[in-house]
Amino acid sequence: MSEQIDTRIPVSVITGFLGAGKSTLLNRLLRHPDMGETAVIVNEFGEIGLDHALIASSQEDTILLSSGCLCCTVRGDLVNTFRDLAAKRDRGEVKPFKRVVIETTGLADPAPVLHTLMSDPVVAERCRLESVVTLVDAVNGDGTLDHHKEAIKQAAVADRLVLTKVDLAEPKAVQHLRHRLRHLNPGAPVLTAIGGDIAPKQLFNAGLYDPATKSFDVQNWLRAEAYGEDHHHHHDHHHDHHHDHHGHDHGHDHGHDHDHDHHDDHGHFLKPDGSVDVNRHDTSIRSFCLTFEQAFEWNTLATWLDLLAAYRGDNLLRVKGLVNVQGVDRPVVIHGVQHLFHPPATIPAWPDADRRSRIVFITRDLPQEVIEQTLSALQQAAPDTAAAP
Repeated sequence: MSEQIDTRIPVSVITGFLGAGKSTLLNRLLRHPDMGETAVIVNEFGEIGLDHALIASSQEDTILLSSGCLCCTVRGDLVNTFRDLAAKRDRGEVKPFKRVVIETTGLADPAPVLHTLMSDPVVAERCRLESVVTLVDAVNGDGTLDHHKEAIKQAAVADRLVLTKVDLAEPKAVQHLRHRLRHLNPGAPVLTAIGGDIAPKQLFNAGLYDPATKSFDVQNWLRAEAYGEDHHHHHDHHHDHHHDHHGHDHGHDHGHDHDHDHHDDHGHFLKPDGSVDVNRHDTSIRSFCLTFEQAFEWNTLATWLDLLAAYRGDNLLRVKGLVNVQGVDRPVVIHGVQHLFHPPATIPAWPDADRRSRIVFITRDLPQEVIEQTLSALQQAAPDTAAAP
């Protein structure tokens, strides 16, 4: 199975609300020398406003830029565009690319795009979802999050959050927004791009497999330690409280104080002025990492995830895990977006001596307790073989 992972093309999805600066960011990215082996799929060339000096050659829907980056527009739908691009690559009509970046429109829900990648047999065979990058406008981000549930979902499912227009925003507002984002999605580093300026490798190398080192970067992909500091749930049997911050700030000012004063006694979120913020969709989002000491029996694990996906798929925004399965000497990787899971894959080796299963959940209106109870019920049904938390 591991061989298959290596050959599939990593795909990253860039999402973000209208006006978050995606066009500016893309325009800068397309010029970057590190994007030379990337194919970028956009909705409209016009939206990016490509600089003609950058264009090396152009055919109807495909433009080759002088940086070596290949740009194509979505024709009909994403699956067809993708298949078409892959076919052209195979026939040598376009130069080989090693990564695909898909830009989605404004307030779109990212899930359908991710489902397309995961469920179309042709696409899924050729590519794997590497990362979701969500842009948040530092000036209007708070308001967008207040008024659009989709915006919150975009931020919650991201592997990387990018704050744009930080230079134009009030420092206090930026700090508040950072706290809010960290609360929504503890596992995503918050990066900053001023004037769209950011290195592609900061954005896109968030996947499980690192082609540069030909190795599996589980820690970076799972970022399980970021959830250990979540102050909602101190389930000591789940979290190891060693708090080993081995450089997990990544230099992005992750103050781990988490501003406890942002909540009143009832868990209501407080605005910076101390008033209770009533119309917050954030409170429905939960992010947590469950850790299990004993190995799972495969059927228990599969049934548990199937049940969650089938009955609570809408509430299951994203699931990522590294699981110890009985009888399998290598770690099993699970990755789900709502009701769809990638086929489970093994990776060649455990990253370190820790053999505990770690599963990160990002949910909406689905408490941690419900997920744990579903598993307990299954384990009671088959007590001899099941893993205990």
